[in-house]
Amino acid sequence: MCEEMKPDALQPSDVAETGQPQAAPEQEKTVKEQVAGIAAAVGDKVGDLAQAVADKLSDWKDAASDTLDEAADKLSDWKDAAAEKVSAFTDNASEKLDQAADGLEEKADQAADKVGEVAQQVVNYGEKTLAELTGLFQRLMSDEDRVKKAKEAEAIKSAFYKKLSKEKAEAGLDATVEETAEEPEQTAAEEPAGPFAAIEQGFKSLYNKYRQERAEYNRQQEQERADNLVKKQAIIEELKTLVEKQEDVSSAFPAFRELQNRWRETGPVPATDFRNVNDTYQFYVEQFYDKVQLNRDLRDLDFKKNLEVKEKFCEEAEHLAEDDNVVDAFKELQKLHEQWKEYGPVAKEYRDAIWDRFKAATAVINKKYQAYFEGQKAKFAENLEAKTKLCEQVEAIAAKEEIKTSNEWNELSKQIEALQQEWRGIGFASRKENQRIYDRFRAACDKFYERKRLFYNDFKDSMNANMDKKMALIEKAEALKDSTEWKKTADAFIELQKQWKEIGAVPRKKSEQLWKRFRAACDAFFTERDKQARPENDFYGNLKAKKALVEEILAFESDDEQLRRDAAATFAQRWQDIGFVPFKEKEAITKAYRDAMKEKFPEAAEGRRGGNRPAGGSARPRGQRAPMTEKDRLVQEYNRLQQEIDTYENNIGFFAASKNSAPLISQMQEKIAAAKQELKDLEGRIRAIEDAQEEQ
Repeated sequence: MCEEMKPDALQPSDVAETGQPQAAPEQEKTVKEQVAGIAAAVGDKVGDLAQAVADKLSDWKDAASDTLDEAADKLSDWKDAAAEKVSAFTDNASEKLDQAADGLEEKADQAADKVGEVAQQVVNYGEKTLAELTGLFQRLMSDEDRVKKAKEAEAIKSAFYKKLSKEKAEAGLDATVEETAEEPEQTAAEEPAGPFAAIEQGFKSLYNKYRQERAEYNRQQEQERADNLVKKQAIIEELKTLVEKQEDVSSAFPAFRELQNRWRETGPVPATDFRNVNDTYQFYVEQFYDKVQLNRDLRDLDFKKNLEVKEKFCEEAEHLAEDDNVVDAFKELQKLHEQWKEYGPVAKEYRDAIWDRFKAATAVINKKYQAYFEGQKAKFAENLEAKTKLCEQVEAIAAKEEIKTSNEWNELSKQIEALQQEWRGIGFASRKENQRIYDRFRAACDKFYERKRLFYNDFKDSMNANMDKKMALIEKAEALKDSTEWKKTADAFIELQKQWKEIGAVPRKKSEQLWKRFRAACDAFFTERDKQARPENDFYGNLKAKKALVEEILAFESDDEQLRRDAAATFAQRWQDIGFVPFKEKEAITKAYRDAMKEKFPEAAEGRRGGNRPAGGSARPRGQRAPMTEKDRLVQEYNRLQQEIDTYENNIGFFAASKNSAPLISQMQEKIAAAKQELKDLEGRIRAIEDAQEEQ
């Protein structure tokens, strides 16, 4: 196109060969005309070229304008799409952060609850006495931070009233207690009733005072949070104004920093307003960084400071990830997350790296925390199973029928106490099951102790009736103690002693007193009887004679069967004729006689209490009575031993109420055991004889 717009070139014929134009006038005229023609042609060509250029430039301008409009439209579309994506990403991230915050708050609550449970386990208030629990509460009241220790105060209160209820039940009093009742007004004439009233009233006074202080503290905390909310809302309004003014950075940035410091220094707000106010604050912080034209150096300095702080947070989180105390580590992690939110962004090239580092440490702690609570769940399940078994055992004991004696109740009480001790050593179940299983265990224990209380109420009436019966026996004994009809009165006293043994227990405070009075009447009679030295009642003379007879029996020697039978009968008759000995010596001399007869005359049957004639014969001629067989002799010996056992057991009941009779009772128990063993031997020998007779 450029070639077309060039002017026509000079022709070679227009110039002389010598290179000089022709000077002739005609030629000059011709040349001028030609030049004029050429000039006109050039002018036309230039005009055409200028118009073409102008047209082309106009076309280019229109095309460029269209292109710019299209680019502007595309940029606008891209901007809108990017804004939508950013908005969607922001909404999604905000939602995820909210969910994470909810999860962290829930886990923080779990951790706080767990810390409370561990603290309660460390201090087992259930093993403290009422006085110790009152002392603990008094020390708590003297603590400057007492209003912040509500869980400890409630644990002490709960343990106090449970202990009080238990001890009231065991004392047979009304076990109902009012844990949260206001302190009743008392007139000057009213006095606390019952052995537990004073300590219960004192504890109530302490707890009501603490509750008032705690209520005032909570009111102040609520007011303080409400004031903090107002302060933070005011800070948000100032921040909003700062963002919207778009001031110069030299004045806007210091004001922004001052607002951040004020925000961090302001305390917590009500939980219901926390998320809303915090999200609003973060929104305007981001708006500030987006809209205020920060000086690059100041912005980079702020980014650098935020990076340094967040690197420290990462280091602390990584240190917590190595802590063995998972619950405390998780609790501290929540604080770090709250502080992380208080600081602004870092430089773009560090944002992902610093957040990934902090998130990695957080993931380690969360994983350990989750594993810890998974382990706790298994432990809780084991504890629940163990406690369920204890509940079943206590319920079986509480439902047991036919408990008729105090010894049985005491033995079952020991079993209940052992199960309660085992319960204390097991540990907690899950929060959902812990209170339910405890209530079940407590209900079974309460049922047992209620039945025991009712039993002892009836038992008390029975003991009072027994006391009246023993008083009647005492009056009879005291009426007989001065009698001189020794044989008849002695038999009467033995009968009274037998009746005394058959009567049941009496109140413990009266038992020793009644026994001493009854024993004094018995001793008075038998002592006076033993003092009598008349021939017909010379007890010590009779004792001396019986000892001499025992020596004579032991000295007897003979191989003649007939002579041995006659001697055995004679010794038995002489023993019977001697008469009574002192009461305290009767058992010893009787045993010595029987042992001597058994040693020298094993084939002869011993008479009961040394007074029966031997089975082999008597002092009379043998023809008057047929000889006793070996089986009859063994049966007679068996019956004698059975009667002796009955006598020993009767004596044990007679002496059981005396404090100084333990050695005598022990001796009688040994004799009973030996006699029962001898009964077994005799029974075997009798069966052997019967088997031999059947074979014949």
